[in-house]
Amino acid sequence: MSQSDASLVPAKASRDGSRRIGDVWQWLGISGDPLGTNGTTRRSFWYAYGTTAVFAGVVNLLNVLTIRHDRPRLGVLEPAIWEGSSWLSLLAFFWIAWVFWRLAPLRGRPSWRLLLHIPGALIYSLAHVGGFIALRKFAYWALGSHYVFGENFLYELPKDALAYGLFVGGIALVGHLLRQQQLIHTPGQSLTFDIRDGAKLTRVRLSEILAITSAGNYVEFALQDGRRLLMRSPLSALENDLTGRGFVRTHRSWLVNEAKVTGLKPGGSGDYEISLGTLEVPLSRRFKPALTKLRGD
Repeated sequence: MSQSDASLVPAKASRDGSRRIGDVWQWLGISGDPLGTNGTTRRSFWYAYGTTAVFAGVVNLLNVLTIRHDRPRLGVLEPAIWEGSSWLSLLAFFWIAWVFWRLAPLRGRPSWRLLLHIPGALIYSLAHVGGFIALRKFAYWALGSHYVFGENFLYELPKDALAYGLFVGGIALVGHLLRQQQLIHTPGQSLTFDIRDGAKLTRVRLSEILAITSAGNYVEFALQDGRRLLMRSPLSALENDLTGRGFVRTHRSWLVNEAKVTGLKPGGSGDYEISLGTLEVPLSRRFKPALTKLRGD
């Protein structure tokens, strides 16, 4: 079996046969760490969450003032309950957009995975509407009254779909900016990456990684010193983390460290073979941007 199609997928399970939380996240298509594999990914979540909380809070406050102006007989309490419940429900279910972004990064492959954002937006809208209705009913009950939802789900769905799209785009943008900032503020330094497999963590320098390949439910890191380390994660999630940090997708099953490429030769039918020292990695003709980048065109 050649290096390029090797697939090492160890069968790991707890002794009592129970499913670990990492296995659940893997079943969803992301690594055992729902907030990502490194500090940049975690910060992108919290920065996007905080920005969303502030921006949505301002919008909801403006809505309260608008309702108060247009319908002065209502007073302030009811509009505050409506908008406040919507804001709290948004914050409670923001994680849905995050999970679907991890499942289908905007720059990930294959591109058909972006279709997952359609059910993602629907699930978010159902959760958001159900959440704010429950909060409003509780608030009205506490005040000795009764709340009746005056709209329908189809009225809320387009607004929630737009909000979901902004959440996903915002998460991607924040992550991109954080990665660029990290590169700018660490010139000449070897950045590190945490390779996680369950409770085990191995921290390596990015400069030590030659390539990363998909290996069933795992990805396998080929290191410069000959080690092969496994991590539970789809390759598309790592592509999203490492794009802009010196790695390029050359094949549906491979990510390559550009700085470690030592040779490039045609393999026939428009495909190429990439040499990284003794390691040979395929470059598919479908990944033309990678060929252009590696050839320096």
